[in-house]
Amino acid sequence: IVIEAFQMTKERRWDNSEWPDWLHQAWNLPKGKPGSVYVDRTDPSLDALRIVTLEGDHHITWGDWIIQGVKGELYPCKPDIFEATYEPAE
Repeated sequence: IVIEAFQMTKERRWDNSEWPDWLHQAWNLPKGKPGSVYVDRTDPSLDALRIVTLEGDHHITWGDWIIQGVKGELYPCKPDIFEATYEPAE
């Protein structure tokens, strides 16, 4: 199965020029809608992000991968799990 993924860093949080189209679309969804990515307002620096998945709301930690599944669903994945589970596609 081929998926798309993007590794979120603090730098990429503020410079979204490398974000894939699907992540820009997620950013523009209404907060709370599954697949939306938004600023975690509980973080006073406004650095932190959250993602709404079908299983609930998840914090995105710097270095986490945001994965777009085969049906367009989005979810975060820790770097060690990502490395153990996925390999680059050609």
